[in-house]
Amino acid sequence: MKIHTGSEPWNHAAALYIRMSVFVLERTIAIEDEFDDNDESDRVYVVAYSDEGQPVATGRFQTIDKTTMRPGRIATLKEYRGQHLGAQIIEALEAYGIAHGYTQSVIHSEMTAKGFYERQGYQVSSKPYEEDGVPAITLKKTLK
Repeated sequence: MKIHTGSEPWNHAAALYIRMSVFVLERTIAIEDEFDDNDESDRVYVVAYSDEGQPVATGRFQTIDKTTMRPGRIATLKEYRGQHLGAQIIEALEAYGIAHGYTQSVIHSEMTAKGFYERQGYQVSSKPYEEDGVPAITLKKTLK
């Protein structure tokens, strides 16, 4: 497995492929909700590639302010789940953030993924709410 962080067009396409497969086709989230104005061509994505070069997991890097980053759109193709790729994607996004001076990370999580983010060191910082038609919660973490 190879993890790549970057904004190259091929990496961008790989990330969008995974998100289309997981969120739109599998989870039936509206395509208009999944792909938003934050998917600019220079957006940084982390993508895990199988040994055969297949994109299998991804996450998107966003900035909230000068010290706060927001990992988002974390997704793993169904047949690759259970291999801790989501944790590796979060770790790579946080490493990128730390390298660029960020000290805080904020995640808008689906309620079903809350435990996953808590295992990555995030703490709940909001009451539940709805985002893109899905129950969600905000979690925060201090980066070190």
